[in-house]
Amino acid sequence: MRNIYFDYLASTPVDSRVLDKMIPFFSEKYGNPHSRTHIYGWEAEKAIEEARDKIANLINAHSSEIIFTSGATESNNLAIKGSAYFYKNYGKKHIITLKTEHKCVLDSCRYLKEDGFDITYLGVDKNGIVDLNELEKTIRPDTLLISIMTINNEIGVIQPVAEIGEICRKHNVFFHTDAAQAFGKIPLDVKKMKIDMMSISGHKIYAPKGIGVLYVNKNPRVKLKSLISGGGQERGMRSGTLPTPLIVGLGEAAEIAKSEMNLDYQKISTFYHKITNFLLTIPDVFINGSRIENQYYPGCINASFAYIEGESMIASLKGIAISSGSACTSASLEPSYVLHALGIDEDLAHTSIRFSIGKFTTEDDVNYLIDLINISVIRLRDMSPLWEMVQNGIDIKSIKWVH
Repeated sequence: MRNIYFDYLASTPVDSRVLDKMIPFFSEKYGNPHSRTHIYGWEAEKAIEEARDKIANLINAHSSEIIFTSGATESNNLAIKGSAYFYKNYGKKHIITLKTEHKCVLDSCRYLKEDGFDITYLGVDKNGIVDLNELEKTIRPDTLLISIMTINNEIGVIQPVAEIGEICRKHNVFFHTDAAQAFGKIPLDVKKMKIDMMSISGHKIYAPKGIGVLYVNKNPRVKLKSLISGGGQERGMRSGTLPTPLIVGLGEAAEIAKSEMNLDYQKISTFYHKITNFLLTIPDVFINGSRIENQYYPGCINASFAYIEGESMIASLKGIAISSGSACTSASLEPSYVLHALGIDEDLAHTSIRFSIGKFTTEDDVNYLIDLINISVIRLRDMSPLWEMVQNGIDIKSIKWVH
């Protein structure tokens, strides 16, 4: 048995080059970046501004538009709640989002709804993509914000972000996107895509946990009400002493991603096709989400294994780090709300597994995974009475089960 990591969408290891950049700021250059009277503070501040430049450069932003946070969850909260509370006195109390968004976006919207805001939750098609015509028709005079994820964290679909940005700009509505799974993996240009706010997480791109970014557009200017009171750091939007080592790490990871993104994508795409082509040779295995070119990120494979419980499959794939959904919801026994939004039957949703590939995945890892899946599917289906009934020509859906 080998221990192999196929959960890169949950978290990534810190790149050794990133760690090397971080270490001096733990033990040698340990000054407070907000101390302006000595070299220790100046060193830390300079390192932070260099990192800010590197992050901005990756998404074609200005460094002054980069606000450091603790991660994408905080960034999403700040973008949605911060804009809502700032503009509510201007009569803007309507927000549009998708049913397939990350829990922190949905919970932020639920929180605002309880405080008198009006939230529209749009559905998606069977591939997980928003209907742009429906989106545009949903916009009202009091619509403040549209929040739609770039790459879905469970099924890997890529929303038409540039087109959404055009619609938002046309109607003078702010556009926020949770790009935690997209930043550093696919090309992003906040100016061309007309993105007003973008959430970023360090530990999704081989940087440390506990650091993230909210990009906030200055033209047109987006104003936010701060959620954290304190010293007024980060343009008054996010108070608190900045964690220099973590920020340096995120900056280095962004710079590495800029130079290596295309090579990483090609490698990951090769492994994606090898795994999915194998999976689709197995009867009654389905790939969830879009498989149309440019509508999916190849680092994410969400597959349903009919007649096999997802938890049983995970237990059978010993030593393989995978999940039955996003890391935030995989502890729940409820079927994925994302798959439910795609119209996938509850029985199939219960059998879903998410395999996510990263830049440190090897061909040996992929071959080992394929062999183990093959063995596990045969063994588990041999033990399944449902599979036996299907092989005997019985339509499972036609059965009325007695509880």
